Amino acid sequence: MAATPLHQSADDFIDYLRDVRRLSPHTLSNYRRDLCSLQGFLADRDIDDAESVNEADIRGWVSQLHRQGLAGSSIQRSLSAARSFFNHLGRRGGAPRNPAASVQAPRRPRQLPKTLDADQVDKYLKFDSQSAVALRDKAMAELFYSSGLRLAELAAVNIEDIDTHSQLLRVTGKGNKTRTVPVGKVALQAIAQWLAARKTALGDNAIIDDIKNSSNNALFTSAQGKRISARSIQARLKLQGRKSGMHQDIHPHMLRHSFASHMLESSGDLRAVQEMLGHANISTTQIYTHLDFQHLAKVYDAAHPRAKRRKGDS
Repeated sequence: MAATPLHQSADDFIDYLRDVRRLSPHTLSNYRRDLCSLQGFLADRDIDDAESVNEADIRGWVSQLHRQGLAGSSIQRSLSAARSFFNHLGRRGGAPRNPAASVQAPRRPRQLPKTLDADQVDKYLKFDSQSAVALRDKAMAELFYSSGLRLAELAAVNIEDIDTHSQLLRVTGKGNKTRTVPVGKVALQAIAQWLAARKTALGDNAIIDDIKNSSNNALFTSAQGKRISARSIQARLKLQGRKSGMHQDIHPHMLRHSFASHMLESSGDLRAVQEMLGHANISTTQIYTHLDFQHLAKVYDAAHPRAKRRKGDS
């Protein structure tokens, strides 16, 4: 019995996805494009039936996609389509094992987090206004940079979580785990100024008579006296970046990354930074060592006589 041509097997698979799985037209288009790419690669190697495809063929296809400049996520999607295709053939006709089952897409290079240097942080944290909203925004930004909090962690902070005497903050992080982190004096002063302004009013309709006895004990609140949302925090930090003349959008994680990078650069204590950031695995914290090494490399290139290029060097 003659083997079914690859293009016919692929068409049957697309029909199955449309009629049985009832996938969207957009998803079907993606599957069809990925399988056409595979068919084209195999046709150049005179392979026209699924039974003849082996793992080396799939690896060759993936390598070609990589050389063409496709992102790792796009290659992973193409591989997923191929796996689903061969799995379908196996269920339908008892085809050999899936040749794409153990093939992996190239790993994407790890993106280093964007950080601000100390001068940029100072520029960003200069708030001209003394309004209640500005004092709140300054306190949020100072706390982000002082203690390296995640966005959700800062939004969840309650007034009683701060021990001003010991200058410590109890944080509830991922997995509902709690940790205690230090808070700098500047951040504590900014928080105290915000709380004093909050007692008076925030907006026309929000007057808080007794913060300690209020049902809403959130540290940071909106103009309506409710706990401020993560989305609002992001928007306020971005707005302050524009007001302070920053040339890039500022977001909470950038302040967290800056905190981690500056702490590691000054102390070199990776374990302590891991504890303050609330990382379960130290490998997550180690990415900041790459940032530190980048800084050292720039200093070396700029200062070392043997590192400087001379005219005519290629």
